[in-house]
Amino acid sequence: MAKILLIEDDTEITALLERYLGQYGMDVVAYTHPASALSSLGIESYDAVLLDLTLPQIDGLEVCRRLRERSDIPIIISSARHDLSDKVIALEYGADDYLPKPYEPRELVARIQSHLRRYAGTVTRQSSRFSVDAARMRIDKEGEPLSLTVAEYELLALLIKHKGEVVSRDFIANNVDAIGWESTERSIDVLIGRIRRKIETDPKHPAFIHSVRGVGYKFTE
Repeated sequence: MAKILLIEDDTEITALLERYLGQYGMDVVAYTHPASALSSLGIESYDAVLLDLTLPQIDGLEVCRRLRERSDIPIIISSARHDLSDKVIALEYGADDYLPKPYEPRELVARIQSHLRRYAGTVTRQSSRFSVDAARMRIDKEGEPLSLTVAEYELLALLIKHKGEVVSRDFIANNVDAIGWESTERSIDVLIGRIRRKIETDPKHPAFIHSVRGVGYKFTE
């Protein structure tokens, strides 16, 4: 589950985003005061930041600059301030995107997911037996490369990233480009079966990818 740091002083917007983003497998950690949010960076690990500009204590542009100094995670500005200079300064300070309010929540989800994919593509992820080289779209099992289609690679990489977590079919459909949100549960199950045949010693009794009845799958080692 992606963890999103939300810095927003409007409690109604915060409540809306917590509910809506949660439907897409995103855990929203919200802060009203930017100083507290910045302090949390040294304690919590986040996958992206959603930042308002009009904030108490510290202006959002300054918060953006400080965030970028401390982390390279995606920063998405969401603000009712439509001044072009704000957008230019935000991008100069290291923001990855600028979404003016009001906006359609689904567009926000699409933008967050796009930045999460790009950010994940810059990181090589490791598990004890599997290694994911996102730059080359390659997964090795115990040092040996697996022969995977694009869809198989994206799905297995997603499961490895969320090792130990239950990943729903809806979350898979929304986070694997090669599958797409319109895919049926059956098509995802078929893809899981193909991956199992490539990584499991006994696909009928999997050691890595486990089915969670009525929900989805969990990757363990």
